Amino acid sequence: MSSIETKKENKNDIEESDYKPPEVNALGFDDIKLCLCKGFSDFRQAPTFGLFFGGIFAFAGILIVQSFYVWERGWLIYPMLVGFPLIGPFAAVGLYDVSRRLNDGLPLRWNEIMSVVGMQTSRQLPYMAFVMLFIFWVWMYQIRLLIAIILGRMSIPSWDAFFNIITTTPEGLAFIIIGHIVGACFALLLFSVTVVSIPIILDRDIDFVTAMITSVKTVKKSPLVMISWGMFIAITILISFIPLFLGLLIALPVLGHASWHVYKKAVV
Repeated sequence: MSSIETKKENKNDIEESDYKPPEVNALGFDDIKLCLCKGFSDFRQAPTFGLFFGGIFAFAGILIVQSFYVWERGWLIYPMLVGFPLIGPFAAVGLYDVSRRLNDGLPLRWNEIMSVVGMQTSRQLPYMAFVMLFIFWVWMYQIRLLIAIILGRMSIPSWDAFFNIITTTPEGLAFIIIGHIVGACFALLLFSVTVVSIPIILDRDIDFVTAMITSVKTVKKSPLVMISWGMFIAITILISFIPLFLGLLIALPVLGHASWHVYKKAVV
């Protein structure tokens, strides 16, 4: 082996040994409150961007619900709505960049923000999107599995029939309880691997595995605070569905901006 090759190997060994994943800070409820205030402030400073990205998310929700009606799968609407917030972090990528620019004093230009979002397709973001969509797909599949196991003998031709079954029959109540327990586990898993992973991929040159590990470390560092933050996000988005998804026009941008500030607080 030549001396040049030996030097290259030694250099690689040094670089690998010197590499350290990002460290995380412990967060308190006051930090989350401050991040929410900053998120609302960012939305007030750049409402057009917030309404644009929130509108895309709201339109996607309306389109999915209408598709279920057209396909006569109305009974899938409820599990879809419960699982829909799981893909929220991916929908907020543009909002993260807006907050980053506001924090750094950079100008807000549509072409630059959209190009930054587009550039993520050649980085690590598509891998994170695959992880999120895969978990969301598994969530929807296990709902169908629970329906087959628990409600298999019952006819569910429409949303009205499904709602009547789950609210008036013992099997329906069992389905609700088991489904929500399983759903909570999926939500905790996805929240843990994404709460700061997507912002950190946007902000730094880092691989998606390290980003997910850092995200999980953030939740483990402040479990009560971070789980409460995840529950707040889920409940807020679910409430925003009530007026034909229009609440997402405000809820998504505020939560998206706030999530960016949570990442900046959490990751050293």
